[in-house]
Amino acid sequence: MTWEVLSMIGTIAFAVSGAIVAMEEDYDILGVYILGIVTAFGGGAIRNLLIGVPVSALWEQGLFFQIALLSITAVFLFPGNLLKHWQKWGNLFDAIGLSAFAIQGAIYAAKMDHPLSAVIVAAVLTGIGGGIIRDLLAGRKPIVLRSEIYAVWAIIAGLMIGLKLVVAPWEMYSLFVIITVLRVLSYTYDWKLPKSRLGAH
Repeated sequence: MTWEVLSMIGTIAFAVSGAIVAMEEDYDILGVYILGIVTAFGGGAIRNLLIGVPVSALWEQGLFFQIALLSITAVFLFPGNLLKHWQKWGNLFDAIGLSAFAIQGAIYAAKMDHPLSAVIVAAVLTGIGGGIIRDLLAGRKPIVLRSEIYAVWAIIAGLMIGLKLVVAPWEMYSLFVIITVLRVLSYTYDWKLPKSRLGAH
């Protein structure tokens, strides 16, 4: 049940996030739907490939596709005069999607009895995969490749679940809230990871 709820939350959040980015880039209605769907399901497809689940398993998620399409439609019909607020909401939905999908991906790998390393990789790929594909298709530098803290939160989610520190449903939902809040704080206060520049003096 927890897995399904987190899947639903992540699907809605990333579908909305993808649709918002597409509208910011002035895509037409087809572009908005394509980017929304790819963002919502891209991370899961990459994860499935790497942990040995047939990619065709995605096509069995009919309900989630319907939820994603409804979410994208709602964004597309949103009043245009609220565009100025969309960047803020886009970041929030991205944070929610990252958290929900990272936990969901980790649960998925843990249930298949994969080692800790695979659980962490599944968490990261599920959490950030859709966002990377979205940003690349929109011609943007992916958030995860910048110094802003992003994938670290997915790694933490994978560690917590892989080490079985979080097991009960209420613990999963608490972790979801904590990861979402940390992601929001990291972009609000511009927390960054250290980086090195070639040729820097």
